[in-house]
Amino acid sequence: MNTPRAICVGSGFAVLVAATTFADGEAQRVQATLVAAACAEPITSAGLGFGLELHDPARAAPAAARSPVLSTQFEFDDAATPTIALGMLADAPPTPSGSAGATSSEDLAKQSQNPIADLISLPLQNNINFGFDPGNKAQNILNIQPVIPFHLGRDWNLITRTIVPVIYQPSFSDLTSDEFGLGDINATFFFSPRDGGKLTWGVGPIVSIPTATASVLGTGKFGLGPSAVLVYSDGPWVVGVLANNLWSVAGNDSRADVNSMLVQYFVNYNFGGGWYLSSAPIITANWKAPSNNAWVVPIGGGGGRVFKIGDQAVNLGIQAYYNVERPDNTADWQLRVQLTLLFPQ
Repeated sequence: MNTPRAICVGSGFAVLVAATTFADGEAQRVQATLVAAACAEPITSAGLGFGLELHDPARAAPAAARSPVLSTQFEFDDAATPTIALGMLADAPPTPSGSAGATSSEDLAKQSQNPIADLISLPLQNNINFGFDPGNKAQNILNIQPVIPFHLGRDWNLITRTIVPVIYQPSFSDLTSDEFGLGDINATFFFSPRDGGKLTWGVGPIVSIPTATASVLGTGKFGLGPSAVLVYSDGPWVVGVLANNLWSVAGNDSRADVNSMLVQYFVNYNFGGGWYLSSAPIITANWKAPSNNAWVVPIGGGGGRVFKIGDQAVNLGIQAYYNVERPDNTADWQLRVQLTLLFPQ
């Protein structure tokens, strides 16, 4: 085996090549490892593939210290001028630790439990709130929650989390009717480091837009405030807390001002085969309400599984929560069923 040589295949990548020539005229077998490296030389075309220029062997030393992205073998018909098609490999960036490149159900489950994971997903979360007074009625809220990450250079992500609520609100008296329609849309923008290790975080603004189709379904106010999330992931555990506070900044002057807080802690334990147990209650406080009528504090949990329907990865979970503290004329308990479509990159 000859001394490894560094072959540049585009900005940011190199192939470490160690070649063995068996005899003149015979094929040359090459062990090639794609690594991240600082290469400025462009790739040049030759024949049916991409011609790769061999550079000084000293170039292999710094590149060899990099983590390999791909290791494979190629056979060249011409030992003097190897020509291989590596264009697709040159375009593939290195996958950071904990990113959405992982394909196992366990990894996908852990990523889907992380609010700031580098994973495109579409959660469809249906919440049935039972025990509304008077009449012991049920409210239904379907939250459509697309999560889309954006890469800001090599070190940062912008995670966008939008909640579009579709609400059925039962009437509270004979003088009003049931309402069904769109609620206020909330959008959160988390700035988060790409490689945070076991403990990672995100901070950014939350915005509320008064899109409700009926007054009882929304606040009538534009809202703005800070949001933050802290996540610890190690082994089978994914735990953390998400918090935000909204203040109304504009909107209908006849509607009450908004000053509300949301805190959601989450504890997830993952088993094999994509199965998991989870508790993720949503605690809210209305700072404008009297202190004895301001809090919703649920307790409970459930479980679920990540699996595939055809080629589509999905996360299906079910949880139940009882409100140990709640304002008057609100629900006793909640049943939450969530189907999440996962799109690992």
